[in-house]
Amino acid sequence: MRWMWIDRVVELVPRQRMVAIKNISLAEEHLHDHFAADPARDLPALPVMPASLIIEGCAQTAGILVGHAESFREKVILAKINRAEISREATPGTTLRYTATIERMDAAGASTRILIALFDHAHAAAGFEEIGQVEMMFSHLDQNMGGAGRTGEAFPEHNFVFGEGFKTLLRTSGIPVP
Repeated sequence: MRWMWIDRVVELVPRQRMVAIKNISLAEEHLHDHFAADPARDLPALPVMPASLIIEGCAQTAGILVGHAESFREKVILAKINRAEISREATPGTTLRYTATIERMDAAGASTRILIALFDHAHAAAGFEEIGQVEMMFSHLDQNMGGAGRTGEAFPEHNFVFGEGFKTLLRTSGIPVP
């Protein structure tokens, strides 16, 4: 099973920028363990979206942007997280907005920057607040590992990175998928 850490794409400018959102809800089981109540120490539950999952949402947003640039013909994988900063916790009742931009792209892959903003529905008048940014590099797997007998690795012909889950997300966001 592949976990989706974005709910909807709200903007796509091909080869430039993609904006996606993630609504955080107590319906997500991982929030019940992060951080669970501790009755022995009289601590209430404090459900917080783990930073690692926020970064995964960034990777999914930027990865889709990079994949879309070549009509999903390339197998795009996360190669490196250059930098990640998150200054505020995201809790149930908030919405994360990921704005990914391509900084550089060539046949080998792409470098991206993702701005993370948070909307607290309890304080809607405040609007979105920027809470972090991530710089990531993506590799076109077939260009760098396969093909031309470089490593002898054989990768499946089907695009295992952009499976049906991602295609459904794009279609329901109004984005045509090949």
